[in-house]
Amino acid sequence: MSKSSQLKFLSRLALAAAASLVFTTGASAADKTLTVYTYESFITEWGPGAKVAEAFEKTCECKVTYVGVADGVELLTRLKLEGAASKADIVLGLDTNLVAEAKATGFFAPHGIEAKDVKVPGDFTDDTFLPYDYGHFAVVYDTQTLKTPPKSLKDLVEGDPSQKIVIEDPRTSTPGLGLLLWVKAVYGDEAGAAWAKLKDRVLTVTPGWSEAYGLFTKGEAPMVLSYTTSPAYHMVAENTDRYQAAEFSEGHYIQIEVAGMTKSAKEPELAKQFLGFMTGPEFQSIIPTTNWMMPVAATKEPLPEAFGKLVNPAKTFLLPSEDVAANRKAWIDEWLAAMSKN
Repeated sequence: MSKSSQLKFLSRLALAAAASLVFTTGASAADKTLTVYTYESFITEWGPGAKVAEAFEKTCECKVTYVGVADGVELLTRLKLEGAASKADIVLGLDTNLVAEAKATGFFAPHGIEAKDVKVPGDFTDDTFLPYDYGHFAVVYDTQTLKTPPKSLKDLVEGDPSQKIVIEDPRTSTPGLGLLLWVKAVYGDEAGAAWAKLKDRVLTVTPGWSEAYGLFTKGEAPMVLSYTTSPAYHMVAENTDRYQAAEFSEGHYIQIEVAGMTKSAKEPELAKQFLGFMTGPEFQSIIPTTNWMMPVAATKEPLPEAFGKLVNPAKTFLLPSEDVAANRKAWIDEWLAAMSKN
């Protein structure tokens, strides 16, 4: 990796130190403004945010304003704090694990969109939230420092504790929550015991994905909890296949990212228009090589060749959102207890 390329990538993965940031596109003033709450990496210079806003503004005669927080879990936390006073018209960046909990807040309005062209593994559909991308969680490893990656979750849990992994906190991070649910889906009632074994391999637990992946690319650990799609970035943007995702024999847990419109939206028709645009080819074409996830609908052009080289899980795990909402606190408490044992 060249120094300039590395600096560019690590800048994108800069630690999410700020609790919140606001980003507004450079569009000319318009009577209507659409306020989109999302996660910070969506609106970085290299994320999809600016391109999405520019494309939508050409169709809506409006201005798009983004409000960013560190991660999808923090989006939900912020909405709960703001309540009905929230300025969000659209919330983009929750995932299906949080859908039931988000709907229970009463803040979201049904979208009324027939998304017949949207296809995701497991055929998720919802009257309030629409998918815009998806990816399977995976252990991404450095082929230069780890010659024999784990081939299953069991291998990861019971493997050599000197081969470390960086993971994300399930209390603040959707990937962290995804790993928590992945372990629960595979181990069930034995999840606590699995975490007690795995903790010896955990170098550190970060608040979000950006911090974790930044430590990984700096060489602090040979493995990180990320996505099956992560290697595509390195293959397309850096022309290297150094970083790869380990394929697990049990299967992989999926993240389906979603967006919804709020009941307090000042421009509800504009918000609905954005959701329709989100599932169209213009938006979907932006996602693969900016958000580095899989599109949920047709794109204007075929995906880059690198996407055909990615791990394609034979089995997909996805726990019902209602089960996650009912048990999330208890499962996090189980994780905390296991990870804090000496």
